[in-house]
Amino acid sequence: MASQSHRLSLAGILVTLGIIYGDIGTSPLYVLKAIVHDREVTKDLVYGGISCIFWTLSIQTTFKYILLTLRADNKGEGGIFSLYSLVQRKNKWLFWIAMIGAATLLCDGMITPPISVASAVEGLTAVDSLKGIIQPGNSLTIGIVIGIISLLFFFQRYGTKLVGASFGPIMFVWFMMLFVLGLSQIKDHLDVLSALNPAYAFDLLTKYPKGFWILGAVFLCTTGAEALYSDLGHCGRANIRVSWIFVKIALVTNYMGQAAWLINEKSMSTEAYFLTVNPFYGIMPEWWLIPGIIIATMAAFIASQALISGSFTLVSEAINLGFWPRVAVKYPTELKGQLYIPSVNWLLWAGCLFVMIVFQESAAMEAAYGFFITVTMMMTTVLLTYYLKYKLKWPVWLVGMLVLLFASVELAFFVANILKLKEAWMMMIVYVVILHVMWITFMYRRLSNTFLQFVDLEKFAPILRTLSQDKEVPKFATHIVYLTKANFAHQVEQKIVESILSKTPKRGDVYWFVHIDRTSEPYTREYEIEELENDLIIKVNIKLGFRIQPRVNNLFRYIVEDLVNKREFDILSKPHPYTRYNANPDFKFVLLDKYISVDNELNLRESFITNAYVWMKHHSLSDIDAWGLEEADTHLEKVPLVVKPSQKVKLTRVLPAGIGAD
Repeated sequence: MASQSHRLSLAGILVTLGIIYGDIGTSPLYVLKAIVHDREVTKDLVYGGISCIFWTLSIQTTFKYILLTLRADNKGEGGIFSLYSLVQRKNKWLFWIAMIGAATLLCDGMITPPISVASAVEGLTAVDSLKGIIQPGNSLTIGIVIGIISLLFFFQRYGTKLVGASFGPIMFVWFMMLFVLGLSQIKDHLDVLSALNPAYAFDLLTKYPKGFWILGAVFLCTTGAEALYSDLGHCGRANIRVSWIFVKIALVTNYMGQAAWLINEKSMSTEAYFLTVNPFYGIMPEWWLIPGIIIATMAAFIASQALISGSFTLVSEAINLGFWPRVAVKYPTELKGQLYIPSVNWLLWAGCLFVMIVFQESAAMEAAYGFFITVTMMMTTVLLTYYLKYKLKWPVWLVGMLVLLFASVELAFFVANILKLKEAWMMMIVYVVILHVMWITFMYRRLSNTFLQFVDLEKFAPILRTLSQDKEVPKFATHIVYLTKANFAHQVEQKIVESILSKTPKRGDVYWFVHIDRTSEPYTREYEIEELENDLIIKVNIKLGFRIQPRVNNLFRYIVEDLVNKREFDILSKPHPYTRYNANPDFKFVLLDKYISVDNELNLRESFITNAYVWMKHHSLSDIDAWGLEEADTHLEKVPLVVKPSQKVKLTRVLPAGIGAD
């Protein structure tokens, strides 16, 4: 069972720094650089930018996520699917919100590593001896970034147990460096503290030429806020809230230090030199550049790792909630919650390489980066609205005011980012593909479930008893186990009954029907037993949380062993004459492998969904592996899936010529 509350402690705060603040913590590498990019540096621009950053961090990160969204925990777990699980019954179309938000998070997992690592490596351009060798967008820089990213993805299969313990201390050093560097500049330019006045932000957005569009760059300062919520289960609400105080102070201090440097440097340097230097590295003493770049690269590495691990968790939840095809999920270490999904790992790796090769430098990635996170935050706002209204029972007027505040801020960021998305249209293709994978998977299962036909098992008890006792029929197995989607204890699919009785009947001593019931809680592990016919027909209902992998073979054998230990079940040994050779029982799982029958009349939309799903299933995990079964103990049986049966054919009989004539 997941820990539902993590006690506040120094160790917990250190772990929190290493797990969830990598993304938002590396934002100073590129945010202010993006704000002043290709613009004349003035006090209005710099102070207005700092003011926008501070109030964005205050409204979006502190108020929306730290104070409000962290309240929406699902048994201690956070993230968009956890939030969706809490409110999914309140509106049938909320699955769209969850899918859109999840798809954008996966795209974020393809952009965060390149933009973070590239921003760190590009800092080498500030080193005098490397100028002209390392340049943003040149082949050497791209090669170094690709090498670091590839190394990161290669080691995912081994887990982060060996290096994970160092993440917290490294990020502590990183944030201390941000704070000290920023403070070293502020002390010589105390007037920069006045930039926290919201009037500067207002003037920038309303009076500065094209000031509103600067919001696209400003938004990058809060891109990691969604990770605060997604990793709630790893750190706990208290540790996140307390550590954020330190993190926010370090971030704001560094941003203001960069602003102070920009104002001072403007009066001391030529415009050509000034425009080529990232203010993040500009505030570093020359003797600290190499160590600073190394620390920045390690922080970028940690930020990338956090997004990759988060993507694995996200896809695992999507599989269990029916939003993603079943793929192999592995557990490289014994650490709680750590998993590895090979197909997703290499998908993200390919996506990162694609982003790096296409955009070549960090500045070119900013528009796509901001757009996808903005969409994710908007989807979280929609789900949060339902949570506050229906779960916490907050007054409608209060919920309405909060929604208006967040919607206004996020819509402004969305507009500021979307007009620059023309530079990143290729990432939209990737996003649409990911969204379609989720939509096709979800809609196919909904479509096929709609036309499932269930029958009452009790009606078939007499014939199953007769079959079980008929020694003239060859025995299929001692215990025959079917997986069923029927929620009610007395029901199973009609196809299962046909599988037992049609063609060659499957004779067994006991018929088990196992139902996997997905709960809206993350770590539920419960089961229920109902014996419909004494020592013959047994229905098992296994309740699993959406973060638990359905290893049916292990779960079922545990249940049988538990029943035997409690002396609730005694028919385990093989009956005579099989005991002469082997007294151990044999369990045979029967899986019905559905294929699309030709006897379907599907419209264009339904045909696209079914054909696309069949193609994806062919390239994903087999049902045997997906349910954690042993191939030697499983019988796979092909059955036609009739979603929409075609109309019955009517033929008119025509007598041969000459027959029936007078």
